[in-house]
Amino acid sequence: MQVLPLNDHRYDVGESPFWHAAQSAWYWVDIPRKLICRQTVDSVYKQWQLPEMVACIAPDDAGGLIAGMHTGVFSVTLQDDGNVLLDKLAQPSGLQAEQRFNDGRCDRQGRFWSGVMCLDMSLARADGKLYRYDAAGLSAPMVDGLIVQNGLAWSPNGKTMYLSDSHPSSRLIWAFDYDIDSGTPSRRRVFADLNQHRGRPDGAAMDIDGCYWSCANDAGCLLRFTPDGKLDRVIELPAKKPSMCAFGGDDLKTMIVTSISLGAPAGDAGAGMVWTLNPGVVGMPEPPFVKN
Repeated sequence: MQVLPLNDHRYDVGESPFWHAAQSAWYWVDIPRKLICRQTVDSVYKQWQLPEMVACIAPDDAGGLIAGMHTGVFSVTLQDDGNVLLDKLAQPSGLQAEQRFNDGRCDRQGRFWSGVMCLDMSLARADGKLYRYDAAGLSAPMVDGLIVQNGLAWSPNGKTMYLSDSHPSSRLIWAFDYDIDSGTPSRRRVFADLNQHRGRPDGAAMDIDGCYWSCANDAGCLLRFTPDGKLDRVIELPAKKPSMCAFGGDDLKTMIVTSISLGAPAGDAGAGMVWTLNPGVVGMPEPPFVKN
């Protein structure tokens, strides 16, 4: 299988890719460099500088973006002249300066989910919490006790939510029953334990068969798990630290994978690049955030 670079740029911590169907473009971020990046199918590249770290982004139904950043959840408007308009929507009570938001995306009903983590992973602080943001505002913590919140995804029917903790001391992916009316997860159970496989479970994507694709950070591969938690595919990648994947293109058959250069091992020639491949399956579209 061919795994090809999307462009020749390298990122410190590439993250949060998604396909914007209306613009025929890929979006992603570089967390420490405070960048939002976009590349269209005809290879027109643009990036926007933000005033603070941006960890995750999703489209909204009004043509803008919603983002989990260093200090809270923001509405983001990217302007053609390179400027960025920010509107702070919410900040968790008790958010500390050494914490930031991390992985995030919308459920099938258009609610935005993201969690916070400690900036210094080496401290292994299990004070990370997962939040939901919707028209009613920011929820109370929906899941707590996380070190590095990651791997959010929803099954095709929206009734199962997935979440991982990618810290080396955890390496777990959980599944939850998900009430699509209230946006409430319950009955948490281990879906996959990467201590029995390879790498750390970073960002993820869902295909139309209900299979969960996990970026195995530090192991340089993608792992696909069936709905019952069985590993059925491994795709090797040219970067040792893949961070998140997403399906896109008009037919949702192309996968994009961001990667990390910070802390990558010597000789990792693909570190920090954005990669594309066609894994032979169709992905699920990413729902936009519904403002009202």
